[in-house]
Amino acid sequence: MSWWVEPVQAIDEQAKQFARQRQQQLTKPTGSLGDLELIAIQLAALQGTTHPHVNQPWITIFAGDHGVMQENISAYPQAVTRQMLQNFATGGACISVIARQYAANLQVIDCGTVGESYCYEGVETHCIRAGTANFAIEAAMTKAQCHQAMKLGRDSVEKAMSAQADIFVAGEMGIGNTCSASALACLLLNEDAEQLTGIGTGIDAQKLKYKKQVIDRAIALHQPHVKEDAFKIMTAVGGLEIAAMTGAYIRCAQLGMPMVIDGFISSVAALCAVRLNPDARNWMLFGHQSAEYGHCRVLAELNAQPILNLNLRLGEGSGAGAALGVIQLACALHNQMATFAEASVSGDQV
Repeated sequence: MSWWVEPVQAIDEQAKQFARQRQQQLTKPTGSLGDLELIAIQLAALQGTTHPHVNQPWITIFAGDHGVMQENISAYPQAVTRQMLQNFATGGACISVIARQYAANLQVIDCGTVGESYCYEGVETHCIRAGTANFAIEAAMTKAQCHQAMKLGRDSVEKAMSAQADIFVAGEMGIGNTCSASALACLLLNEDAEQLTGIGTGIDAQKLKYKKQVIDRAIALHQPHVKEDAFKIMTAVGGLEIAAMTGAYIRCAQLGMPMVIDGFISSVAALCAVRLNPDARNWMLFGHQSAEYGHCRVLAELNAQPILNLNLRLGEGSGAGAALGVIQLACALHNQMATFAEASVSGDQV
């Protein structure tokens, strides 16, 4: 039996009930803090406590290159993937700033990029292969390589657990990976590229039209073989970093680690995780609604209510990282507001 189908941790329903009761006792009209109340209650249930907290966030960036870049479907060259890895490690990237802002541990993992061997301080190199194959003409990776990528995600979560992290964010970096994510979503949802493909890093209308054609061609090539099997779909059109995130999300649920899902690419990985282990969905909070076309459709499939909607489309865990501040605020309000009894305020309605 594959490790990813093993059961996930149960949610603490008693802690959820206690948290809900506390919200009703705080000095405010019931429900007046809206989603902030719901976030605190959900996190209390996941952490099994009446006092939910985000004190030690863990952020992992998974990177990988994509063979479909041979089809010229991105606004940026493939070399940017490696360049950004160094930027993450030296602290200049958006997610690096977010990690410092929230005192989060930032782990950077190269799952398989294109280029000569290298050594950047702060980047863990696990070159499963030098980027995926071009999924427009062949499978992106072998089953064994997909297993390896998922294991990188699993190992990252286990490392976070051993460091006593209390919430997990996965981000990604890989030029061309919105194309891979769109292809994955199309096969998982049985829809064509028109419904699930956006501009990614900022391609023009002509290139977007061609990107959709590439994806539709890949769907026609792979669908007869993969059918509705999420693992086979990942091997056919996925990315190494997307497979790693999928593994990470499942392992979070198995070990009882709450996770915040980022944007379009991360949500597609979350959809893969839920298709492989449906109960993993219980452990997911959704950081934001991305501006990337197709994200709304994926969120709807996951029955997800995103915390933020800031018109972001950067990736690299930035939206989920930004949501950490809101989650921390929800916890602080839940834990620190006075109850009616403590404040000697009447909670009775007239």
